[in-house]
Amino acid sequence: MKRRKRRRAQKQAQKPLDRGVAKRGPGRPGVRFSEIRGRAEHYRLIFGQIWERLREPLLNANTEQEAIQAFEQYGSPYAQEFAPALAALILKVIHGPKFPKWAEPQANFLADSLAGRGSISPSRSRDICGSERAKDRLKSPYRILRREFYIECSCGYKGPARDDACRKCGAEIPIWMGTWLSPKSD
Repeated sequence: MKRRKRRRAQKQAQKPLDRGVAKRGPGRPGVRFSEIRGRAEHYRLIFGQIWERLREPLLNANTEQEAIQAFEQYGSPYAQEFAPALAALILKVIHGPKFPKWAEPQANFLADSLAGRGSISPSRSRDICGSERAKDRLKSPYRILRREFYIECSCGYKGPARDDACRKCGAEIPIWMGTWLSPKSD
């Protein structure tokens, strides 16, 4: 009898404490599209501030050291974000055949390309940013301004509510009733 209890105890003790963490499936580990999109938007803001000063020296850079110096001299507040770690990737993007000719598209192109930080290719990073922006464009620009209920109040009023309250006496609809009766809206 004691042996059975011990065996059960041993089996139960072998279960992991953190059951919420599941093993990753087969295939390559993925990247978070929202993370790449957010980083691209951040880089777009940065390049929007420093691109006028940084553009010429960076486009004239041919080595990683020249790119690092360009960032240190002309993009000083943000040099640590890009300079040593992404210098080779920056040169690859700048000297690529698809790099735009005009200033603003150049800054945006570079920002979207660097958002993957080398874990994915620059073109894949641009594709992800484009698809995430397309998803945002598909969302409706409209939103719910007011939700109304048809109520029967203890004051005797029967009809539609205004701003979650009785039109006659102003008694408010409890918040739990609003979440219970209406579908969740995002």
